[in-house]
Amino acid sequence: MGLGSLFKRDKKDKKQEVVEDSHIDINTDDCGGCEKCSIACPNNVLIIVDDVSTVRDPQVCKSCKVCMAICPNDCITVN
Repeated sequence: MGLGSLFKRDKKDKKQEVVEDSHIDINTDDCGGCEKCSIACPNNVLIIVDDVSTVRDPQVCKSCKVCMAICPNDCITVN
């Protein structure tokens, strides 16, 4: 059992509002929806919607860039 399995979140029951303007850029064409970024984010900024990583609340982001470091596809950029 890996660390990620301890923090699994039930995303089917929760309705989240996704914000369009953000300092976090995600290349959705390269995103495989692996959930590594959403699990690793200490501020719970990212969620997976339709098998793609999406910014839930950019104001909460502290620009720690953990999501950039853990992304296997290098599709996340934090400005």
